[in-house]
Amino acid sequence: MDEKFEDQEIDFKKKAIYKIIVKGNTNNELSNSFLGMQIYKDRINKTESSIVGMISDQAALSGILNTLYEKHLTVISVNLLEIKK
Repeated sequence: MDEKFEDQEIDFKKKAIYKIIVKGNTNNELSNSFLGMQIYKDRINKTESSIVGMISDQAALSGILNTLYEKHLTVISVNLLEIKK
């Protein structure tokens, strides 16, 4: 977790912006699975992509991670960028 959240109590029921980095083939079908999130392909390491956007709560995050697993994509990292108030 990012250092800026170390002293902050995190409410897992609140919306937050996450960046999920995956390795594997991210295509348009995947983009349709995560409405409201942006997918960026890494220009240097073409096998990695970042999925960035607002996630409503931890249950929704879990659902996204399960979808990535079902699509056989390797999750490299999950980063909390911002907690919405």
